[in-house]
Amino acid sequence: MKIALIAMSGVRAYNEELTALGMTMPGFMERGEVIASLPSLSLLTLAGMTPECFEIEYHQVPDIRKLGRLPDCDLAAISTFTAQVKDAYALADRYCEAGIKTVIGGHHATALPNEAIRHCDAVVVGEAELTWHRVLEDFQNGCLGGIYRADGQEFDLAESPLPRFNLLSPDEYNRITVQTQRGCPWRCNFCASSILMTKRYKLKPVENVMREIQAIKEIWPRPFIEFADDNSFVNRAHSKKLLRALADEGVKWFTETDVAVADDPEILDLMRESGCAEVLIGFESPTAGSLDGVELNNNWKRKRLDDYREAIRRIQSHGIAVNGCFVLGMDGDTEECFPAVRDFVEDSGLCEVQITVMTPFPGTPLYSRLLGEGRLLDPTGWEKCTLFDVNFQPSQMSVEDLERGLIELATQLYTAEAKAGRRNAFRDHVRTARQPRREEAARCLAYVA
Repeated sequence: MKIALIAMSGVRAYNEELTALGMTMPGFMERGEVIASLPSLSLLTLAGMTPECFEIEYHQVPDIRKLGRLPDCDLAAISTFTAQVKDAYALADRYCEAGIKTVIGGHHATALPNEAIRHCDAVVVGEAELTWHRVLEDFQNGCLGGIYRADGQEFDLAESPLPRFNLLSPDEYNRITVQTQRGCPWRCNFCASSILMTKRYKLKPVENVMREIQAIKEIWPRPFIEFADDNSFVNRAHSKKLLRALADEGVKWFTETDVAVADDPEILDLMRESGCAEVLIGFESPTAGSLDGVELNNNWKRKRLDDYREAIRRIQSHGIAVNGCFVLGMDGDTEECFPAVRDFVEDSGLCEVQITVMTPFPGTPLYSRLLGEGRLLDPTGWEKCTLFDVNFQPSQMSVEDLERGLIELATQLYTAEAKAGRRNAFRDHVRTARQPRREEAARCLAYVA
């Protein structure tokens, strides 16, 4: 029996003006395009725990409009994000019409399984590692159907199988994903990942992570690794053990973390020595009013606001680029948020910047609140959940003001000249920061001599 693992990919703004802007200006939606081109780690992980009696193929579908013949299979397992879910439903409908069993999973299906089940035979809710064997057993026994839940269980990352990286074509991917932990303690109200998929923050043993890195290196000798973590380095002891192990592997890597990583000089040194090229940090906003109430647990980011600039300086002095992420249209935002972000980017020395629009994903507290307040423009407009499109009524400006402000800010931040200026400033900063270290090393050598 043959299983087609199908990842819906491809990020395109629903707003045509934004799409055109993304195509003509380097940098706009760049991070989104990187994410879209990454292989689905969840599907590769499920492949790693699939019995050998099944034949498996992995496929990515960036645009269903260009998909001709359906990937051949007896069971189609489709993973999708919210923005692509209507395409995923259309694909599942085609399989159903052809008499082929289908199962859908991912964040959106977890949030709205009763919607998803109308287009497929089975829906996997939450961490798929907990129910995948049951799905396959039911498929083999001819009784696949319904919603598969883990009934409150939590998957132990120590039991993670080795993902089937060998299903990927080496020439088609230049970034490969590895997960070192799952969940995030801050639980921001707009974050679909941590809130939906796991109830707690948990770690994958370093030995498991290194086994995955080494499996990747057998296919890509010098890979670029993207750690698919919600917030790396929260657990300092685990992080330092991992970074020391990584230092011997000769890989370059990227991850997402929070601003507290700048507090630990040892971990910054280890990040540099182990090949860290860039970190993405969700600053969300440079203004206090906009940060109030972002997290469900506490106002942690609001409390760290005054440290933002110094944290960027410390991290980048180690030769690690900071990609600062800002969310526009939060309830505390007025039209002043646009120049505030622009000014912060210019005077903080950020090497890279990502701007997005506050997006109410289904299943999040933000979606529930805005729905209850009657502020969602289209409650099922999933194709607008791109992080670039506005699908809600902002609190202190009009929809048109937010759309116009996003576009104007993008035209200021993402020109070739602006990007080159930030990167040149970053290089100058790194050279300046390294000079004292070189002088100290020279003094030490002179003393020994």
